[in-house]
Amino acid sequence: MSQMALPLAWPADPRDDAFLVTPSNAHAVYLLEHWGTWPVRAAMLTGPRRSGRSLLARIFAAKSGGTIIDDAERVDETDLFHAWNNAQADGRPLVIVADAPPPIWSITLPDLRSRLAASPHVAIGPPDDALTRALLDRMFERRVIDARPDLLDWLVPRIERSHLAMERVVDALDQETSERHRRLTIPLARTTLTDAGLLPIRTEDA
Repeated sequence: MSQMALPLAWPADPRDDAFLVTPSNAHAVYLLEHWGTWPVRAAMLTGPRRSGRSLLARIFAAKSGGTIIDDAERVDETDLFHAWNNAQADGRPLVIVADAPPPIWSITLPDLRSRLAASPHVAIGPPDDALTRALLDRMFERRVIDARPDLLDWLVPRIERSHLAMERVVDALDQETSERHRRLTIPLARTTLTDAGLLPIRTEDA
């Protein structure tokens, strides 16, 4: 059985929501919590966009006093090289956030490539059932949409397992209920999401 989502007990910017921890991201949380055990003072955090990777990195920096480099693929390689070296020199941990680790992310500077290879790496995985339900519930609540538990039970196993897909699902349902001034129900969700191409047509859903 999947664990329920729990707030991460790290201080974050008050404008940020609590980071929800489930099996899909627990390994990433553990690595950042235990940065003192890293073999070097830098680590790589990867994962899909909208996965909470940047929020997790900011929480890490607030707790550890370390630094972060987000969207590292877009950062000049020399600057990244110096940031890695500075982290070793001053002892302040550095988290490098990217879509994917090398060699998927091509690096031309050999010294940087070797340093990143020596850095621990952890990835945030696709959202599991617990995280999907918790995030959907949060998104609906923010938009003041009455999403009943039975609707969430129906949605979770049917939608694509990605953070971006969840946002698109909530956008479509928000627009439909607002335009039609109707309560969100399973039949309405089924029709809306199927028409939008966000829900596979299944025999059991017909």
